[in-house]
Amino acid sequence: MHHVQLTDQAYQEAQRRANEAGFKSVDEFVTDVLTTDVAPQTENLDHLFTSERLAHIDAALAKVKAGEYYTADEVDAHFKKHFQG
Repeated sequence: MHHVQLTDQAYQEAQRRANEAGFKSVDEFVTDVLTTDVAPQTENLDHLFTSERLAHIDAALAKVKAGEYYTADEVDAHFKKHFQG
C-alpha cells in the first residue's frame, strides 16, 4: 500500500467532503475521487475511432470544406420552428 502526504488544509477539506459523501475514511474518499473522477478523463478512447467512423468524419469534413453546412443561426431557426410549443 502507498501513502500520500497532504497539507493540513487539504486533508481537512478531504475529510469534510468524505464525511458529507458518507465515506468511512479519507482514504476511501480519495481513492474514489481518483478512480471515478480522474481516471475516466485519461481513458484511452482510440477504440471508438473505427475505420467506418473515421470515414464518416472525413466525409463530413469534406462537405464542410465544400461549403455544405448549416450556420448556427440556421440550426436555431430550424429548432425554433419545429420544436417550440
